[in-house]
Amino acid sequence: MRDFWSGLFRVLTILLVIILIVGILGGGLWYLLRQNAPAQDDGVGVSLDTLRNIGVGLYLQLQQDKISQPISDDASTVSFRIEEGETPATIAQRLRNQGLIADERIFRLLVGYLGVDSSLEAGDYTLRRNMSMEEIVAELQHGLAYAIKITIPEGWRLEQIAQLSAREGLVDEGQFLALASGTLTSSGFDYDFLRDRPAGSPTSLEGFLFPDTYQVNPQTGTQAFIELMLRTFDQKVTPEMRQRAAERRMTLYEVVTLASIVEREAVVNEERPIIASVYLNRLARGMYLQADPTVMYAKGFSAETGRWWNPMLIEEAQTVNSPYNTYLYPGLTPGPICNPGLASIQAVLYPADTPYLFFLAKGDGSHVFAETYEEHLVNYDKYMR
Repeated sequence: MRDFWSGLFRVLTILLVIILIVGILGGGLWYLLRQNAPAQDDGVGVSLDTLRNIGVGLYLQLQQDKISQPISDDASTVSFRIEEGETPATIAQRLRNQGLIADERIFRLLVGYLGVDSSLEAGDYTLRRNMSMEEIVAELQHGLAYAIKITIPEGWRLEQIAQLSAREGLVDEGQFLALASGTLTSSGFDYDFLRDRPAGSPTSLEGFLFPDTYQVNPQTGTQAFIELMLRTFDQKVTPEMRQRAAERRMTLYEVVTLASIVEREAVVNEERPIIASVYLNRLARGMYLQADPTVMYAKGFSAETGRWWNPMLIEEAQTVNSPYNTYLYPGLTPGPICNPGLASIQAVLYPADTPYLFFLAKGDGSHVFAETYEEHLVNYDKYMR
């Protein structure tokens, strides 16, 4: 008998708790209805949107721990970019993929409930892994208020990027060069395109610091800014482009290396695929590339001119002894000679179909192309004498 009364007591207790919970939720719902209902002469009118918002609000209240508590106690920073026109759904997905939030759906509901889903600004952000979801939402609305806008031009070498970034107050130049040159091996830059570099290739990040316009928080730090450029490269060079490289029997490293030479040669955008075709044709025939920018890269900085890129003198084709000198060494350079833009990378992946083996600068930014050396000499007499 004692077991009977004990069991009955437990059942009644559970029922009482359920009744109390239902009563509290019902009272809360009634209160919210009263607060959100528009005043009308004939009573309280409640729209479907209001009911939905109340339901979302109650649900978010139950998920408060996921909203107000970070998912990690790691204080390291993460670079995060919002593209122009990007939706909250894709933003939420990428935040979860980068380990910054645990639940995409709650993020989407939160920004919608707060009415800020259209206020997430396009730009580049530095987030911490120990930020809560609500802190991330706030940062993505207001984090660009004091951002520095910096444009990294296509075709710059990493030393130029370091100088500009330091001048803008974003990085420490020495640390940037140490990280980007591979001197600091514990940098933690973990990308397939870096891991897949051939054995013995330079450890430099040259070629992969993607040229673009960035809006960067001054507190971002050197390593996080480099990470931002690498991540942008990873996003811009799509899986389809990497598959195209494989179809052409080229590694991505070879594509970027050749694209960096095309970048330094091309001025007229429409000529990039043609210039790429010339180099690819020469490589296919076992010819030396004989690309002037490779010698310029090997020469490096000139204290006399104060520049990194200086015109190549005719005799330097034979006197600058460097594996980057494609007049003296066959094949591609050991690695990229600059950081190419997307157009030059695409030019290597989708070159023009031409028989050309030679080209010559006409002096106005454009080039004249030739199939034979005899035609090339005619062009030389026309434009260089």
